[in-house]
Amino acid sequence: MLLIAILAIPLVGAIAVALMPRKDEQGARHMGMVFTLLTFFVSLALIAGFKISDPGMQFEFSVPWVRSLGINFHVGIDGISLWLVLLATLLGPIVMLSTYKAIDTRVKEFVASLLILEMAMIGALVSLDLFVFYVFWEIMLVPMYLMIGVWGHGAKIYAALKFVLYTLVGSLVMLVAIIYVYVSHGAATGFYTFDYMVLTQSVWGEQAQIFLFLAFAIAFAIKVPMFPLHTWLPDAHTQAPTAGSVILAGVLLKMGTYGFIRFAIPLFPYGAAVWAPYISGLAVIGIIYGALVAYAQKDAKKLVAYSSVSHLGFVMLGLMAMNEAGVTGSLYQMLNHGISTGGLFLAIGMLYERRHTHELDQFGGLWRRMPVFAGMFMIIMLSSAGLPGLNGFVGEFLILVGAFTHHQGVAGTDLPIFIWHSRLMAGIAAIGVVLGAVYLLHLYQKLMFGPITQPKNADLDDASWREILTFAPLIVLIFAMGIYPKPFLERMEPAVKLFLKEYKVKYKASEGYTGQQPKQLASLSRSKYALPALSAPRAGIVAKTTMAGGKAVSPKVPKIVRPKIVPPKVVRPKIVRPKVRPRGGAAPAPRTPRKRISPEDMRRIRRQMQQRGRPPGRGGRGGAG
Repeated sequence: MLLIAILAIPLVGAIAVALMPRKDEQGARHMGMVFTLLTFFVSLALIAGFKISDPGMQFEFSVPWVRSLGINFHVGIDGISLWLVLLATLLGPIVMLSTYKAIDTRVKEFVASLLILEMAMIGALVSLDLFVFYVFWEIMLVPMYLMIGVWGHGAKIYAALKFVLYTLVGSLVMLVAIIYVYVSHGAATGFYTFDYMVLTQSVWGEQAQIFLFLAFAIAFAIKVPMFPLHTWLPDAHTQAPTAGSVILAGVLLKMGTYGFIRFAIPLFPYGAAVWAPYISGLAVIGIIYGALVAYAQKDAKKLVAYSSVSHLGFVMLGLMAMNEAGVTGSLYQMLNHGISTGGLFLAIGMLYERRHTHELDQFGGLWRRMPVFAGMFMIIMLSSAGLPGLNGFVGEFLILVGAFTHHQGVAGTDLPIFIWHSRLMAGIAAIGVVLGAVYLLHLYQKLMFGPITQPKNADLDDASWREILTFAPLIVLIFAMGIYPKPFLERMEPAVKLFLKEYKVKYKASEGYTGQQPKQLASLSRSKYALPALSAPRAGIVAKTTMAGGKAVSPKVPKIVRPKIVPPKVVRPKIVRPKVRPRGGAAPAPRTPRKRISPEDMRRIRRQMQQRGRPPGRGGRGGAG
């Protein structure tokens, strides 16, 4: 029920804010702050109640939603989704605090949209039913579209429509794949369901997995975004308000990378293996391309937007390494990117409130006028650059180790996860770290150093207490996650190990299987709500895959012996006729059964009758002529 409370609080807050008078703008802001803070504090109970040694789903809740279609409102978290949920709840009050001066029109509607967006993001992160996940995935589009299109600036309508169209196209492709999974699983097992924990116990044929993974990957790659599907991101970031940019960079982009590790790879492991070389190649291209284009930007917000393309390329590279270091580093880098890039957008938004421009040429020499702001901005900038001792270094280091040593992980089981020159790819990705430092230092130099060339910059105020309070939790996390990452990593590692183990098992079960219908793995279950092994599918095969010596072993499929069906013996009841007595008389004597006369006796009787002069009866030859 804890997850239900975390989902319900922002929804109740959005309804409460929507019912407030339109003129009470300050009251709407305070109401939004109360509900976002309440959501964050309640979500902290997830850390207190989380069992580190349990790699499976925790805090699960499941209730039938549309029983006739097999749709359940099933939610839960594990070490993969725990910190992403907390990141979403943390950024809620930070973003709300940053809007006190930035948003001055339609405040009530903005706060309600922000709360609905927070609810949808958390819902997508905790959903364990494909239909429920898709509903939350689509709900996220609406408030984000409004934030860009209503409270943005410049070509805001163009940016909002581009964002929605890109995301919607990918979502529809994914919906087709979800329906195929639902129908094919039901046809094979007789059990129609969207439940993720049930569907992960089945594997589809090789060809089906290749196309199904591609359908999911298109939707998630657009959301990341990966090169070359990234063109919507710079426009959306540049035209969105500061709050929209922080939420977009901090959480929404992580929905794409989270979708890969939660849904696409576990459901279609063979398809992931086939497409992994291409995805990792695009990730490396995105790392270098994003860094170079970021350096060429003259708009501060666009520079940070393209930096997201580069940083999230590292995340995808680590995921496709398919070993513990790579996947753990990717998860950690998701958190780092949400904190550091979110902080960069907050800082640029504060400068926009003072100067109403993002152009780098309009700034310079701000260190003299805004020393406190410049110091906080420097910490966040170095965090994004991956300075050792700060959070960004840990994630990028683990990813590069995973990409460089992938042969010690999945490649040991002969899975075609990486192309042969993966070490070269890891080396090229390392160049992206250097380029990242180049464009971020370039950004800082343009904003903070040099002479003050614009008269307006001479009168700028330093960071206020509200702005310092906005940056404070991010700076604390930057140092904490960089110096002592153990509390974060130890809650991820059990779930990551289970993820990789199940991946190997399911890949071996998928290899060589060309059936049109999915077959079931009887041994995979991470949820107390997952059904036990279903009956044999109509294809006639139940795959029981076990682990032996660290390798997946599939025993010979036993011959199916059909039981002999013996129809039950029909016993007819004996009919007893009642005895009829005459009136006033004694009971009649029992009838003597008629005796059958043999042919010899019949001839003897005829001779005796002829001797006595009597006809032998009908058909006899004696008597008078």
